[in-house]
Amino acid sequence: MIKSPSYESNDKKCIIFDLDGTLVDHFVAITQSIHHVQNILTLPISTKNEVITAVGGGIELTLERLIGKKRVTVALPLFKEHIEKNLLKGLFALPGANWLLENLYASGKKIAVLTNKYGPHSRAILDHLELSKYITANFGTGDTPYRKPHPKFTEHLLSTIKASPQDSLFIGDSPFDYASANALSIPCHMVTTGSHTAKQLKLEPRASGYHKDLYELGNHCFNLQLPDLTRSN
Repeated sequence: MIKSPSYESNDKKCIIFDLDGTLVDHFVAITQSIHHVQNILTLPISTKNEVITAVGGGIELTLERLIGKKRVTVALPLFKEHIEKNLLKGLFALPGANWLLENLYASGKKIAVLTNKYGPHSRAILDHLELSKYITANFGTGDTPYRKPHPKFTEHLLSTIKASPQDSLFIGDSPFDYASANALSIPCHMVTTGSHTAKQLKLEPRASGYHKDLYELGNHCFNLQLPDLTRSN
């Protein structure tokens, strides 16, 4: 699942993370908000797995995949109203997120988040999980005219934190993350903790590596000693 150890990632000064499926699991709130929309519009109810598979590219595209393009205009405000009230429901940091961010921060890395989630929600989520203390910048939909994988979205982030593509590494869980990184020739490592399986992610064979979780990624990419998980996660 991973290529040979690549500790050259330690030379990268800026580490860019996706949010959903990479650092956090927000699928309970997303699923329930989509169910809310489907109930109001008297549509078939999607399973949680169907929702997870549809996530990626922003909520408009997720809704389009699940309920059809013609209904998105009506569905979007219903979704936004519901998730605004239930944003933190079922939310949790993925295994290894705090461990990895803490270690990268301690080593002097600039850590950033680039997500197609609504920007204020992304920041509220990391504030709630007490992960914002490690983050130099956190940009999402609505913060700029762009979204992943548009290169200007990533360029805006890099300009804000005074980093270059050559000094950066991208970590994500979907082809949108790979495309964002590839557009600026940024190395990209993928984790299979989100909306795409290892088989689906390996359709992008030029990614630098594929990892089952953030622990494996931290050990493989940054030579971090794995914690004793029998004591603490």
